[in-house]
Amino acid sequence: MYMGEYNHTIDTKGRLIVPMKFREQLGDSFVITRGFEGCLMIYDNDEWEKVQEKITSQSILSAQARTLHRYLIGGATLSEIDKQGRVLIPPVLRQAADITKDVVLLGVGNKIEVWSKEKWTAQSESVNIEEIAEQLNLAGITL
Repeated sequence: MYMGEYNHTIDTKGRLIVPMKFREQLGDSFVITRGFEGCLMIYDNDEWEKVQEKITSQSILSAQARTLHRYLIGGATLSEIDKQGRVLIPPVLRQAADITKDVVLLGVGNKIEVWSKEKWTAQSESVNIEEIAEQLNLAGITL
């Protein structure tokens, strides 16, 4: 399980240092793809297989399923960590997430989210966690 928040910078070549705790769990290779709300998502290979299986099990007759196929699988890339503990984020993915310099990596259970610092700040400031907790409680979901 991935957890924690880490602030880093991406260099001019698009390389990002991956925190040691995440590196140990990711293994030799892993998948990076577009995420939701403007972030990127990193999955280890075992988790990616589960995600890909769920996506590809959807009927291609559904326009929404085809769009999800294109967005997540079409945007995915197999990546590795170099000897300095960095991963190269491809230009198309950096552009998709508006990543230019300051980056936030979040461990969120089965994946790692990669955010531009600006987008993460805006996202986290827009959340009313008390309201969300109340709505979940009303729906019978408790912690």
